[in-house]
Amino acid sequence: MSIIIFWIIIGIILFDFLFEKVLDYLNYRSLKETIPGELKGIYDEEKYQKSQRYSKVNSRFSLITSTFSLALILLMLFGGGFGILDGWVRNVTENVYLRTLLFFGTMGLAFDLISLPFQLYATFVIEERFGFNKTTAATFVKDKLKSWGLGILLVGGILLFVLWAWQSTGNWFWIIVFGGLSAFMIFMAMFYTRLIVPLFNKQTPLEAGDLRTAIDDFSRQAGFKLDNVFVIDGSKRSTKANAYFSGLGPKKRIVLYDTLINDLETEEVIAVLAHEIGHYKMKHIVKGMFMSLIQSGVMIWLLSLAIGLPVLSIAIGAEEPSFYMGLVAFGLLFSPISFVTGILSNILSRRYEYQADNYAKGFRLGKQLIDALIKLSVKSLSNLTPHPLYVFFHYSHPTLLQRKEIIEAEK
Repeated sequence: MSIIIFWIIIGIILFDFLFEKVLDYLNYRSLKETIPGELKGIYDEEKYQKSQRYSKVNSRFSLITSTFSLALILLMLFGGGFGILDGWVRNVTENVYLRTLLFFGTMGLAFDLISLPFQLYATFVIEERFGFNKTTAATFVKDKLKSWGLGILLVGGILLFVLWAWQSTGNWFWIIVFGGLSAFMIFMAMFYTRLIVPLFNKQTPLEAGDLRTAIDDFSRQAGFKLDNVFVIDGSKRSTKANAYFSGLGPKKRIVLYDTLINDLETEEVIAVLAHEIGHYKMKHIVKGMFMSLIQSGVMIWLLSLAIGLPVLSIAIGAEEPSFYMGLVAFGLLFSPISFVTGILSNILSRRYEYQADNYAKGFRLGKQLIDALIKLSVKSLSNLTPHPLYVFFHYSHPTLLQRKEIIEAEK
């Protein structure tokens, strides 16, 4: 039976890789040498050619990195890498909690270090070549060390909690884990920008001025109490711009990248803000959280059925079953389900984006929102004509042209 499961895992990994490469190929082929008619007036010829080069470079780089990742995971499976690591941690300690932390910590650190040359190339070569990178070597190193520290604290804590529940709570396992992880997800949704973001970026309240006055005026017009508007120093890493809404209830806040403020006119910033408020008004954040909790509940329930099966651990090279080896095997087997839920999540997310756009349009900010989206897309050299299948499977937002068409419609 373990042999069958092993080959099922191999089949899943290969199918996923080939399917993604087909989508990437279709998307690559959709790139055009000359500017399409629908993009005239959005991209000029020079900027368009640059965006095509950027998309092609990233596409080729993605092929290299994904092929390397495929080779690495196949080497771990066919070469018994997981089993070797399992044997090593068993020799280090008999404590199952320490073994679990050591197993995942060693594997995570090793994979991250192996992929480090690709991370450096993406940041300091590709992003630098196209004028996006603002990350210094010191910032990169600090970010890496902080990420490792957070991984140890958060991922390690979650692993220990799940392991404790699996060993101690019997049939209540999946309910207790679901309850604990749900509480953690809600807590992070409320306090992520207050606890995690400051470790990497500086957030400062938006200063008094024309923009702050315009934001306050619009918030009153929209009947939206907004006391917390923050500016984040995104320019320390990239020239790309963004804005997002975070938090729940009284902990909600709007975060604007400094690059966004620098790139857009005041009315365009207000249009982006109206879009984000639209998400909140239509309860997209709460609905999204609810959907995430349902997905987590299904995953944990399936985990409760599978984690105790010795055949899972043995299938990926363990001589003796263990919690951590079973968890790895389950993660590999669960990927088809996460693939389907990812598609559904993207469909729902694109629908929410249209609704938030329509909310902004209701305040006669449709043109300003389109102008803002065009500026942000052009500056980030976005591919504005991706293949429809690639959009369906990968895009959480509609394309710029899709959003422009709907916003400009009479109704």
